Amino acid sequence: MIHIVLFEPEIAQNVGNILRSCAAMNAQLHVIHPLGFLLHSKEFNRAMMDYDKLTELVEHNSLEECLSTIKGEVFFITRYGMKTPNEFDFQSSNKDIVIVFGKESTGIPKSILRENLDHCIRIPMHPQARSMNVSNTVAIILYEVQRQLNFDGLSSVEVLKGKDWLLQ
Repeated sequence: MIHIVLFEPEIAQNVGNILRSCAAMNAQLHVIHPLGFLLHSKEFNRAMMDYDKLTELVEHNSLEECLSTIKGEVFFITRYGMKTPNEFDFQSSNKDIVIVFGKESTGIPKSILRENLDHCIRIPMHPQARSMNVSNTVAIILYEVQRQLNFDGLSSVEVLKGKDWLLQ
């Protein structure tokens, strides 16, 4: 199981989009309080659409509490990471995969990153770019993990309209 953990997210639309990505990519979403918005606000509901029927959003009061409930290998996404996603072999893990993303304004606290240097991941980007939108980074990392896992449990054909829809 893949777990996406958002550390104190601040923007409802980002979390709604991330919930959709988690639902589509068969991952569990966790949020760490405090949040910078109200869950189920108009903005959050619009962004997540009805994808909350496909996955559950789990709330936690602290990162420590969250990580104590998930038995898995923990990774941290940060612009300060010294390894790229392809330097990790997610397929070799026999535990759940837990990926922590920081809040939009300040990321993950330096004290947490410093304790986990070997599990800090940087998404390569233009040298002058400070960061990417957290919703986009979640999608990139989820795709890479699922790619390494051979998209296990995901459909490679269109199911709702049928795999031959373009041929009709």
